[in-house]
Amino acid sequence: MAVKIVKVETKDQLKKFINFGYELYKDCPYYVPELYEDALNTLRKDRNAAFEFCDADYFLAVRGRWIVGRIAVIINNKANEKWNRKCARFGWVDFIDDDEVADFLFYAAEKWARERGMTEIVGPMGFTDLDREGMLIEGFDRMGTMSTIYNHPYYPRQMKRMGYLKDVDWVEYLLKIPSGKWEKAERISAIVTRKFGLRTVRCSSRRELAKRYGTSLFELVNECYAPLYGYSPLSKKQIDQFIKMYLPVIDLRLVSLVVDKNDNLVALGVSIYSLADALRKAKGRLLPFGWWHMIKALFIKHPSRLDFLLVAVKPEYQSKGAFALIFKDLLDNFQKLKIVDVESNPELETNVKVQSLWDDFEKEQHKRRRAFKKEL
Repeated sequence: MAVKIVKVETKDQLKKFINFGYELYKDCPYYVPELYEDALNTLRKDRNAAFEFCDADYFLAVRGRWIVGRIAVIINNKANEKWNRKCARFGWVDFIDDDEVADFLFYAAEKWARERGMTEIVGPMGFTDLDREGMLIEGFDRMGTMSTIYNHPYYPRQMKRMGYLKDVDWVEYLLKIPSGKWEKAERISAIVTRKFGLRTVRCSSRRELAKRYGTSLFELVNECYAPLYGYSPLSKKQIDQFIKMYLPVIDLRLVSLVVDKNDNLVALGVSIYSLADALRKAKGRLLPFGWWHMIKALFIKHPSRLDFLLVAVKPEYQSKGAFALIFKDLLDNFQKLKIVDVESNPELETNVKVQSLWDDFEKEQHKRRRAFKKEL
């Protein structure tokens, strides 16, 4: 049967759009589903603060009675203005291994972008840099994370067939936690504290963390991530949204905050227990019983693996040892919690400053993902 493209316009269609990903990967042992509630809050225009400056539509590919593909098309107007581009983004893209299905999906996305004056399309990307981005091109036999896309190995082949080329790559590392003290970090931390007056601070509660440092935390992310590929600064409304979304589930032992002598936040490291197994057991849903798997992983019997969510250091301190202060602060807790290894999550392959942070660890570069681009 011929493929038909259907624009998502109803709540039921949006539900089917989200569910298609779960269905396509239900038998894949490496796929980590996106939390349904998070996907819904991100894709609904009345819930995502990014729609202050983004336009988007979603499309389903249908053959007969069956959904066989999906794609979101996004224009981040703030990013386009910052980077002086006329660029559309595609994301939430999934499809069966069928040339006709892929062609119809991407034709719809490209047509949508052209009609709005765009001259190029890139992806997979989300509304902002904090959404999942990058198509997996290496590491198909490794477990995904809650923050990254998993896709079948035929996706990159289909992208190449349709004329899409590499724009940028991200690499990911698996880092082993050392069993003893990190002597280099101890030495550098002492120098940094004495020479620059930097120190780590602890919050006694998540409420205190949100009140004292919630806004400045994301403002620091805005400052540090500004030069990175496709980044657009988070708005005040987005920052408020992320504070409510993420800080309540953070274990304070997995957060390091570095301040200067005036108590200004200058560096941070935020990690979270790996939720890969919990999300798989919950099948991406909190209800009816998925919440128990999430609560168990976060607060009761945590996994031995962590995911790095954020590492940010003010530019003027990036070569002055602030990162050593972060990791010295975290390492004792990692060891007490019996953490074995940490997923770095995606880092731009050109971001040698970040990758050099892992030089003193036993590490494995085990995944690579790509943003593809096509001129329109």
